[in-house]
Amino acid sequence: MKILVVGGGGREHAIISKIKENKDVTEIFACPGNGGMANDATLVDIGAKDIEKIVDFAKTEKIDFAVVAPDDPLVLGCVDALEAIGVPCFGPNKAAAIIEGSKIFSKNLMKKYGIPTAQYEVFEDEESALKYLETAPIPTVIKADGLALGKGVIIAETREQAIDAVKSMMEEKIFGESGSKIVVEEFLEGPEVSVLSFTDGNIVVPMISSQDHKRALDGDKGLNTGGMGTVAPNPYYTDDIAKECMDKIFIPTMNAMNSEGRTFKGCLYFGLMLTKNGPKVIEYNCRFGDPETQVVLPLLDSDLLTIMKACRNGNLSEVEVKWKNENACCVVMASKGYPQSYEKGYEISLPEDRKNIFIAGAVIKDGKLLTNGGRVLGVTRTGETLEEAISNAYEAVKTVNFDNAFYRKDIGQRALLAIEK
Repeated sequence: MKILVVGGGGREHAIISKIKENKDVTEIFACPGNGGMANDATLVDIGAKDIEKIVDFAKTEKIDFAVVAPDDPLVLGCVDALEAIGVPCFGPNKAAAIIEGSKIFSKNLMKKYGIPTAQYEVFEDEESALKYLETAPIPTVIKADGLALGKGVIIAETREQAIDAVKSMMEEKIFGESGSKIVVEEFLEGPEVSVLSFTDGNIVVPMISSQDHKRALDGDKGLNTGGMGTVAPNPYYTDDIAKECMDKIFIPTMNAMNSEGRTFKGCLYFGLMLTKNGPKVIEYNCRFGDPETQVVLPLLDSDLLTIMKACRNGNLSEVEVKWKNENACCVVMASKGYPQSYEKGYEISLPEDRKNIFIAGAVIKDGKLLTNGGRVLGVTRTGETLEEAISNAYEAVKTVNFDNAFYRKDIGQRALLAIEK
């Protein structure tokens, strides 16, 4: 089988690494991929949003199955375009991908179908938003309606910060047209949990829960990033909470999308906050999260491609989804200065055994692997206990080197505290 994976980061590398385990796979192409995954896939110099060229390539190469991983091409209708030429895909169509493509849509969906989430107001003009902020509870959360590379959310701890956030989104357009409409949302408190799930529109099969670390620096300090590391499973996510989420959030969301004529097939990501009033949805994603994918997929004990095909074909209930009875930790190694300005072009030294080292930002130049992004790679290791997985991950980090590298030293420490309680 010839497989096409659309995307080029650590998430895609983790997906490719798992798909490779299927014995029927003869070749994997990545559009565009990155230099760090060149050993695992054939890189194709086509951007993830260049749908026309992706479709032409899939037709020429006679691709048997495609995985569209990032949010942008999903929201733009990449799955629809590939399916239209007879290429079966894992991922939601354009109608379903709106669950991430528009925060206003997803908030209204939850309100309509009684799915627990933060209280919110929607604004389409700056004046109304600023008027509301005069009396709104503080802290508050300001969200751009559309996609913004995962950065379209500002937590305002003062009224001044909230006003600045609205002006920067709606007037200064720091997120482009994504911020022309905004959501002002109640600030929720509690442990955060990420739950990726497989769904075919008939059933929802949650993956192992995880805990992301968004802040750049130790102690959850510094700027928000795309994620500096993850652990799985998340100890705050107990069996009782998992059942409550299934009954009140996961199945109702699937049913709500069906009722709206937007059946979701693929990976539906639930970003949850475990508040004192029960679990609530912070956000939906229409795809695998990153770096959560890098910590969850190494724990999968079933064939990923078989599951993906079942999601697309609507027979997920016939496929066994098994997980290893282990813990995992992923430590992200980034370029110094990320998520702001940073230098590129430093040579990356990797160990001989590259298993579960997922490259996100690298390029091959003159035969050398060089840094080419803010988040350069993720190092994932497993263990019988969470403590062992964390220790193994940090030992493995020592085997990877590049100039100007930095990483958090405390990935998983909050989770360990939860276990100790």
